[in-house]
Amino acid sequence: MNHVTSAQPESEPPTDVPDAVKLRDELPTPHPVSPVTGLPVTPYKQEDSIGASFPAPSPGTEDSAAFGHESNMRERIATAKRVVVKIGSSSLTSDEDGHTVDPNSINTIVNALQARMEAGSDVIVVSSGSVAAGMAPLGLTTRPTDLSMKQAAAAVGQVHLMHQWGRSFARYGRPVGQVLLTAGDAGQRDRARNAQRTIDRLRMLGVIPIVNENDTVATTGVNFGDNDRLAALVSHLVSADALVLLSDVDGLFDKNPADPTARFISEVRDGNDLKGVLAGDGGKVGTGGMASKVSAARLASRSGVPVLLTSAANIGPALEHAQVGTVFHPKENRLSAWKFWALYAADTAGKIRLDQGATEAVTSGGKSLLAVGITEVIGDFRAGEIVEILGPNGEILGRGEVNYDSETLMPMLGMKTQELPDDMQRPVVHADYLSNYASRA
Repeated sequence: MNHVTSAQPESEPPTDVPDAVKLRDELPTPHPVSPVTGLPVTPYKQEDSIGASFPAPSPGTEDSAAFGHESNMRERIATAKRVVVKIGSSSLTSDEDGHTVDPNSINTIVNALQARMEAGSDVIVVSSGSVAAGMAPLGLTTRPTDLSMKQAAAAVGQVHLMHQWGRSFARYGRPVGQVLLTAGDAGQRDRARNAQRTIDRLRMLGVIPIVNENDTVATTGVNFGDNDRLAALVSHLVSADALVLLSDVDGLFDKNPADPTARFISEVRDGNDLKGVLAGDGGKVGTGGMASKVSAARLASRSGVPVLLTSAANIGPALEHAQVGTVFHPKENRLSAWKFWALYAADTAGKIRLDQGATEAVTSGGKSLLAVGITEVIGDFRAGEIVEILGPNGEILGRGEVNYDSETLMPMLGMKTQELPDDMQRPVVHADYLSNYASRA
């Protein structure tokens, strides 16, 4: 029997094209990527002849107002044993387009980091640049603003970025380890402890931790900024002795440094030194401008960590003697690790509003929060979670760990301790687990 197959009519193109296909067709043609040299077969076998020195600043820059500053605090930073160094996106990418990881820039930075380590310091790197590094491979000419595109660029760029860090540190026989964090990791106490343990173990093994925000899963509004805040939190997490924030500006000025009347600020001891300062936003390849860096520096200083803010071009003198840039002095009454985490990193599950008497007790420090001073419970939370503590007019006073869930707490409002059942006479928030912004206690 002969089997005859009839010709099938040509199918019509589908009208319900999947979004992924539409996105593919709309994407730009990928930019050709230059071939990169792979890591050596035995990358961590250091030659005895290899040594490092602190890179000199660019010619002529030492005459600027940012150089030649001496103080006891700068000496403390210069001799700090455990140092967190944060490098911004613009310091890691090519000057030509800002969209490609620049091996020469990373080599210069690593040379300085190695010199500091040879001098006896322990270094943790917080590296921006994953989104910027992914732009050229994806054919992007401007930093993406769409969240999914930003995440895609970060996924691609992180590989390129870590390859260059690994290649450069391999010249000195040092392996690197990638630590990707989100604001959610810092917000959950157990996850923050896990990150701390990972970083500590990497250091014990002689590995250089390279910390970056996990941009592939971070969402808009729930992130660290351009890693400035992340660097401050990591400094507290690892009990750093100093934080060095490197960007593309020599230090802090009271206005745009391009303005000839701009005044350089060499030391920031408290908020009074920042009066009248105008700080700008991020650059074309980064998201954290001077305002972000000042905020991060003050955050780290509140945890007791001194901060040096300067340009990545000054990394040599910054790490050698710290006589360049702006120094932020630390608060002497350093918050406990728990109180700092609760106040500046923890996720909050709800809010409680206080009357005037309870507000005065809480802001004076050292007082537990009792049910009698609470006027309102906002949100659905469980015992042991962190809540925001509000004043009578809704102003945020601080944060604390509640001993009761919201449902149990509701009927307790306004009641004196002796009026409550025996099993409900504990403070709503104990003084040891209450941290307020007014006294930083």
